[in-house]
Amino acid sequence: MSWTLYSTRENHMNPIALLLLALSMSTDAFSVAISKGASLKNPRFTEAFRMGVIFGTIEAITPIIGWLIGHSATSFIDASFIEAWDHWVAFVILFALGLHMLYEGMKPSDEAAPSRHSFFKLALTAFGTSIDAMAVGVSLAFVKVNILLAAGLIGLATTVMVTLGVMLGKVLGSLIGHRAEVFGGVMLIAIGAWILLSHLQ
Repeated sequence: MSWTLYSTRENHMNPIALLLLALSMSTDAFSVAISKGASLKNPRFTEAFRMGVIFGTIEAITPIIGWLIGHSATSFIDASFIEAWDHWVAFVILFALGLHMLYEGMKPSDEAAPSRHSFFKLALTAFGTSIDAMAVGVSLAFVKVNILLAAGLIGLATTVMVTLGVMLGKVLGSLIGHRAEVFGGVMLIAIGAWILLSHLQ
């Protein structure tokens, strides 16, 4: 979906476009959730939902921040400025987290896979996948749309998709065993590279 969702403040965004936007914003988080779920030891639904809420909350906050920036935009802070850097920031964060997971997964260890991820790591990963939502929020400032409704739908879609992704990752984790964290690291790096390349193209 194009990030240039605006031309004038008189433009309207219909409900279908809003729903599609919400789903598109949750796809990166869904992919990450699969890798996170695969690296956990038999994650329960409560843990999957916890991760979904963390990702969904951050994914809902970032477009609001972007919307506020859009309303106070200057020649230095606007959608094009954020778009010029958001994919690089997302790539660096996800690449670093992926390398860390690869390192942990390749180390010889008798420790079992963790039963849950720390809040800090989840929040940092969620931020990496939600930066593009900030650019979308800037664009929404130029469209006649209820930003709270838009952010709520994005957050809800992300919560559902991440919860499903973690449970799907649980199945993959049982198939690939103790190398699940290596798989998760490769996935994070691949997602970061995909975000970077898709923007550069």
